[in-house]
Amino acid sequence: MLKALRSVVRLRRFERNGALRRLERSSNLEDLRLLAKKRLPGGVFDYIDGAAEDERTAVRNMQGFEAITFKPRVLRGIESIDTSTELLGKRLPLPLVLAPTGFTRMANSAGELSVARAAERAGLPYGLSTLSTRSIEEVAAVSSGERWFQVYVWRDRDLVDEMLERAAACNYSTIILTVDNTVLGRRERDVRRGFTLPPKIGLDTIFDGLRHPSWTWDFITSEPIKFANLTESTVGDGSDPVSLATYINTQLDPSLSWEDLAWLRDRWKGKLVIKGIQSVNDALLSVDYGVDAVALSNHGGRQLDDAPAPIDLLPEVVAALGGQTEIIVDGGVRRGSDIVKAVALGANACMVGRPYLYGLGAAGEVGVDFVIDHFATGLERTLALLGCPSVDELGPQYLSVNKH
Repeated sequence: MLKALRSVVRLRRFERNGALRRLERSSNLEDLRLLAKKRLPGGVFDYIDGAAEDERTAVRNMQGFEAITFKPRVLRGIESIDTSTELLGKRLPLPLVLAPTGFTRMANSAGELSVARAAERAGLPYGLSTLSTRSIEEVAAVSSGERWFQVYVWRDRDLVDEMLERAAACNYSTIILTVDNTVLGRRERDVRRGFTLPPKIGLDTIFDGLRHPSWTWDFITSEPIKFANLTESTVGDGSDPVSLATYINTQLDPSLSWEDLAWLRDRWKGKLVIKGIQSVNDALLSVDYGVDAVALSNHGGRQLDDAPAPIDLLPEVVAALGGQTEIIVDGGVRRGSDIVKAVALGANACMVGRPYLYGLGAAGEVGVDFVIDHFATGLERTLALLGCPSVDELGPQYLSVNKH
């Protein structure tokens, strides 16, 4: 009987690496999100997961994709699937960009270094935030991959100039200008928790830390979290606890205008992406000012609640631009099938931020690898099931768009 039992029972090999062991129990981003929620202190998780006011926009970003269904073709004789595409003159293995996110070391002490290394392994662009917790130079030292740098327009224009020079010196290929947060949206989860960056240590913080010992140990044994690109600036490097709203509202220039985009276009000779476009009119103006790509984005629902979902806006923008510039969709992308839908509607690529932060918080650098693989395998599988041999052959003929 024991021999017969051995023939049908195979013991699973025990995975000694705790991060990999956690990932074995994750099959999608929602699993990873729940794992991150379990491992991170409540304030940190809510900073990553939360959105503005009633968070309707964040929900609608995903619902926009859910309202699109497929029209599969069969018996197509497809022997191989090509997920690669061209974006801003570079051939990528899949149409995906890792978006800039601030304060990434809140999820894991390696922070942006882990994300940059994972992006390089996958051959994908990674956008480093101005408000990153690893500097332009630190990221360049660990990654020779496709690096983009995101800027805000500060009240101090000399600071913008300096960061552009540093990015150019470190061979960053592309600048992302974020234009939708000259005033910070009201993120009510952060307000309820009195969340600051870095976190203030109080009784509630201590108790939360005790419930999340691995994160707490990582946090207290690592160097202090700062805005690494601003350590020698006059705007403050985040060494002292401050609410994000206070920092943004006092340091960024609320008078940002199209003339600032013209100034930036003149200053930066590489590729330029404008992120935060939420209307057809602004997409058209962006072309007039010489951008290389527009990123349709509502900041993941973290700024203006009830802003349009990028995937809903996409068909109008595609029709209006008529191929004059490239289009990136940022917001609500959770599966490879979402990338298929966006590209079929005319986008050149998608951009994701929250998903890799879930991975980083749940399992560190291998968690970011997991997220990228989740999108890559999902994209390939969807193309195969759809009967479409390549990303470049996608089009609206593969979709039905329903109202939601």
